Amino acid sequence: MPSSEVSGTRDRYRDKRGSSRTLRLIVRDRWLYIMLIPGILYYIIFRFGPVFGLSIVFFEYMPPLGFTGSPFVGFAHFQRMIADPTFFRLLGNTLMLAFLNLVFFFPIPIILSLLLNEIYHIRYKRLLQSFVYLPHFLSWTVLVSIFYMFLAPSGLINQVLQDLGFSRINFLAEPSWFRPMIVLQMIWKEAGWGTIIYLAALSGVDEQLYEAATIDGATRFQRAWHVTLPSIRSTIVILFILRLGNFLDTGFEQIFLMMNSMNRSVAEVFDTYVYTAGVLNGSFSYASTIGLFKSVIALILVISANKAARKVGEEGIY
Repeated sequence: MPSSEVSGTRDRYRDKRGSSRTLRLIVRDRWLYIMLIPGILYYIIFRFGPVFGLSIVFFEYMPPLGFTGSPFVGFAHFQRMIADPTFFRLLGNTLMLAFLNLVFFFPIPIILSLLLNEIYHIRYKRLLQSFVYLPHFLSWTVLVSIFYMFLAPSGLINQVLQDLGFSRINFLAEPSWFRPMIVLQMIWKEAGWGTIIYLAALSGVDEQLYEAATIDGATRFQRAWHVTLPSIRSTIVILFILRLGNFLDTGFEQIFLMMNSMNRSVAEVFDTYVYTAGVLNGSFSYASTIGLFKSVIALILVISANKAARKVGEEGIY
């Protein structure tokens, strides 16, 4: 038998054997695969399914006519987006809020995790963790209502300012106070929840490294800086890359609830404008164009950050 036929027979035998082994593994772990079905269906229906609807950016979509009956306009919506002065105001507001959240919010869960990790009393540590997790489970409606109670012209903060001899500040209407309030709300609500992954990563740090650093005379701060942070650096990098994927997602519900006619100049972002243009005004195609722009920018940021991470020796997300 020629060597080529022998080689082909061996390859077919290996493929058949590999397929049989894969099938046996699937049958053995069938309940794990069944548990994956809801998650897979979620991504197919709500993540991959809407991608096909993005074709409306090239049409003047009209619901009665459907996708096939709506007139084709090509890149007209993209030209309208670039030519619209509102677009650059939205871009500036979105970038500013996204940058502030990245600079001020992203490091807070890391710092909070380091502080919680230094607590050796287990019951006290779990109690503090429960307190910092709790705001995550509050809806934005409840949280914004709390802020309204404290920051309204007749609220607690202004009452205290007046008692101290200062003039009242209209926090909710002053454009200069809008962005600090948004960042503060984000920190209060999500910083505690963001510590979960970091605390899980900290639990895997080798205790012998701490013991060696203590023997060398390192203080708590030096141990955190030279042992803890380098040990969770890969986790920080991965979460930073994933955060860039949502860089332009400033949060519709939070912004919409805090926005009013007085601070709209700095409060209106892509998320709120898509709702106004698409749902309220019926410009579905134009709103989808702006949404597509956000997704493309997020994709570029994730790919760029992942390449940069791999160049400096980190694993990245792929």
